[in-house]
Amino acid sequence: MKVRHLHGWNITCNEALAIQQRLKDMLILQDEPFVPRRMETVAGADISCTKGSGMLFAAVTLFSYPSLEILEEARFIDRTDFPYIPGLLSFREGPALLKAFSILRLSPDFIIFDGQGIAHPRGIGLASHMGLCLDVPTIGCAKTILVGSHGEIGAERGSRADLLWKNMLVGAALRTRTGVKPVFVSQGNRITLGSAVDLVLSCCKGYRLPEPVRRAHLAVNAMRKSYTGPA
Repeated sequence: MKVRHLHGWNITCNEALAIQQRLKDMLILQDEPFVPRRMETVAGADISCTKGSGMLFAAVTLFSYPSLEILEEARFIDRTDFPYIPGLLSFREGPALLKAFSILRLSPDFIIFDGQGIAHPRGIGLASHMGLCLDVPTIGCAKTILVGSHGEIGAERGSRADLLWKNMLVGAALRTRTGVKPVFVSQGNRITLGSAVDLVLSCCKGYRLPEPVRRAHLAVNAMRKSYTGPA
């Protein structure tokens, strides 16, 4: 899979902030003509780290869509010196994820990330940043809120509520399984919020997380636990 090199990664935190401001203006938060009329593949991406070290474990799982049969998996282990700073995680985790994506033989029609899209203090979280680098429609599907708040959500699967921050619509709290905590969906790049919510829900098959993300999450945890290399 091709990766666009939009900036360097050996940077300071202040440089990262400036890059976010520049990249934010490049985001496209609509569907047509970017989302293919027929979606045939979806990828899920997740990353894990070893506490107290800079070791990162990235995994990307590619599935057929909408049947959700696994087609391919890519894994990559990397080291980072960029500090753990909420709001700048894409600069810590992005290089390892992009290397995992570069291993994929096929390019997905859309990607779901375990992280934020525009529901972010500067409007460009991991899913948005990676969406610009990969030039594919991307969706953020996070387990927790980074910014914003929402009203009451029904208990049934498919119930949703707007996620609002500073009077702006930045995402949706979505119940993907009846009686289970919601996930928080936000646009990454090249997609509308409505399409993002519908696609995430269609990829949830009995679990809280979309199946491609769930499988990527299992993969990175297994990689971290079995790792025996240098710390």
